[in-house]
Amino acid sequence: MKKGLRLGLVFALALVTVVTFAACGTSSSSSKEYIIATDTTFAPFEFENKDGKRVGIDMDLLKAIAKDQGFKYTVKALGFDGAVQSLESGQSDGVIAGMSITDERKKKFDFSDPYFDSGIGMAVKKDSTITDYDQLQGKNVAVKAGTEGARFAKENQSKYGYTLSTFKSSANMYEDVKSGHSAACFEDYPVLGYAITKGQPLKIVGDLQAGNSYGFAVQKGKNQKLLKMFNAGLKHLKKNGQYDKIVNKYIKTK
Repeated sequence: MKKGLRLGLVFALALVTVVTFAACGTSSSSSKEYIIATDTTFAPFEFENKDGKRVGIDMDLLKAIAKDQGFKYTVKALGFDGAVQSLESGQSDGVIAGMSITDERKKKFDFSDPYFDSGIGMAVKKDSTITDYDQLQGKNVAVKAGTEGARFAKENQSKYGYTLSTFKSSANMYEDVKSGHSAACFEDYPVLGYAITKGQPLKIVGDLQAGNSYGFAVQKGKNQKLLKMFNAGLKHLKKNGQYDKIVNKYIKTK
């Protein structure tokens, strides 16, 4: 009897140990740290401040949403094209990079609810006499690769008769305009507005073009839990006023 009792106790302890390890495994899988890819410089949405810290509307929103929903993440700044390619190849779990929600992109990615409504503007040097698209005939225009501004410029190139120079960063695009090599650049208007506020000797001219809304993206059919958490957190932030505080920190309202 005593021998049988000891064997029973050993079996019971073994069973408890197995259950304990199984529980630990479940806990670990639920605390996954997501890899979120972003652009290197797309102020005011993502950029480095003077202390080398990555900040901006996208970065602040992601941080607040992660805190609200209780998930962990690591940001990888790869440039816009690099971030999109990283998500497409499965090397990252999501992208937040001022990424416009388009029908073409919906074929490859699932998007969150829109978190910002944007549009396209044209900027020229502060002392430029250009005020309209028609004045770009025979001139060069600068754009940033993979952006809505680049898409708009390419679609209207034959209509207005300008040539194009494509850059990987907004900063290099602005320099091309400031140097006089390009007469103008096309970019999302909040980005242009922020750059001008921070001292870029440019001005926005012409009519603003309606643009697509920005969304957080995941690979098609994958990371749906992450997508749901982003949407839920965004909803909470808009309801409690945090969303407006974040946006107004970088873009002045009228």
